Amino acid sequence: MNKPTLTVAAACLLAAGALSSASAQEYPTQTIKMISSFGAGGGSDIIGRILAQRMQEKLGQNVIVENRPGAGGVLGNELVANAPKDGYTLGVQTAGQIIASVITKNMRYDAVNAFDWVGQIATAGLFIVVRNDSPHTDIKSLVAFAKANPGKVVFGSPGFAATQHLAGELFKQTAGIEMLHVPYRTSPEVLAALLSKNVDVVIDTITALLGQVQSGQVRALAVTGKERFPTTPQIPPAADSGVVPGYDVNTWYGLYGPKGMPPAVIAKLNRTLNEMLLEAPIRERLGKIGAVVKGSTPQEFAQFMASERTKWGSVREKAGIEQK
Repeated sequence: MNKPTLTVAAACLLAAGALSSASAQEYPTQTIKMISSFGAGGGSDIIGRILAQRMQEKLGQNVIVENRPGAGGVLGNELVANAPKDGYTLGVQTAGQIIASVITKNMRYDAVNAFDWVGQIATAGLFIVVRNDSPHTDIKSLVAFAKANPGKVVFGSPGFAATQHLAGELFKQTAGIEMLHVPYRTSPEVLAALLSKNVDVVIDTITALLGQVQSGQVRALAVTGKERFPTTPQIPPAADSGVVPGYDVNTWYGLYGPKGMPPAVIAKLNRTLNEMLLEAPIRERLGKIGAVVKGSTPQEFAQFMASERTKWGSVREKAGIEQK
């Protein structure tokens, strides 16, 4: 009986697969660049540097963080989208970058489909805070007052179309209330506006407000996610108030690269990332900046990206925010 023989095409495919597998096993053989699409000292920069240090030790190659801020994360995203598809240019994705994609007209890349999603890193909730002399001690009180006084409650955020702004718009939509939004440029500026009574309510990240909440400088009415934050377990989720049912907003961070990276390289990066996220020192360092570890598979992260774009696109449309 004759032994089956391979066609030339099949032999070439097998050889290519073997080379690809060997290449993935050797990866990385050179420095990995991790793009932070925001400035030094921001959440994505800090998380990127925490990861880069440990990833460098685990993979045996230098991992450097490069800050490429601009246009709400769009410039950094575009750089990653156009990078070689070899796994040596990665990025730290944030909720703000997806939100920027639903606000920005005529983007030169698809914010979901231009990338390979390696895995989620962490979530970081937001606080809804008021001054200590505010009459509102919980979310029910705030919503009741806003319903009785449409447009009289002023809420501040550190930027138009930032995650915090759209978190406030979703809060308004869910509660069925009107509040006036006043954007500021930074978290310290909006906090100063609250303390000087220029705004009544501030929605900002736990990272930005944790110190002020713990010191009693401001009063936190709720966290915006579905779960209590481990460092401040006494502060309930807004959704538990019963007046904003299903309300759930977290900023988040994840690792990604340009579309078309070798599957074995994505798998190796995902495995390395999830191993790091199980390590106590990494979890502790992330916890100190207000982030809660949350790993995922690449497929889960890709599905999450698509759902986030749909969610924030709907919020933008209902809020009447025009694309720019």
